[in-house]
Amino acid sequence: MNKNVRPLLAALCVVLGTAAILWLMGRPPLYKGGLIQLWGPVGPKQSQMIFDWYSASHIIHGFLFYAILHTIGRPKKPEQRLLLATIVESAWELVENSPVIINRYREATIALGYRGDSILNSVSDILLMIAGFLLAKRLPVWASVMIVLVLELVPLAIIRDNLTLNIWMLVAPNDAIRHWQAGA
Repeated sequence: MNKNVRPLLAALCVVLGTAAILWLMGRPPLYKGGLIQLWGPVGPKQSQMIFDWYSASHIIHGFLFYAILHTIGRPKKPEQRLLLATIVESAWELVENSPVIINRYREATIALGYRGDSILNSVSDILLMIAGFLLAKRLPVWASVMIVLVLELVPLAIIRDNLTLNIWMLVAPNDAIRHWQAGA
């Protein structure tokens, strides 16, 4: 087997293993009644369908992981970097869907009714990170920066949330931001 293919197969195994762990954690595979839609708008279907407003943040994860791992140069091969990024993203999906983080989202952010992700949405999030990583590998830095800016600014303008605010509100909740996000 080609040595460059092994990390890619390992990454696929990580994604499948993450889905199995999420199932063992009691996460629903799909939205109620097995409904599958391409888009989960803000509301009860958010984080339950293939894509939602937070899908953009996972693409950004891929860009950031590529930049960080490319800069530090370890591991050396892009396929190994992708495997490491997939492990980190998968670990985040497991943590994000733990009761502690689900409750933190409910307490600290505008996601009052957040119930966690469906397995379908979590797997999609990991695959979007991989897509972002692969895009970053192929694009010039200026194009990557522009894509990240658009992926941050569009959700900010439409739903008043994005990766930056999401992290900010989880780490250091701010009443002024929460008030603004609520549209008040």
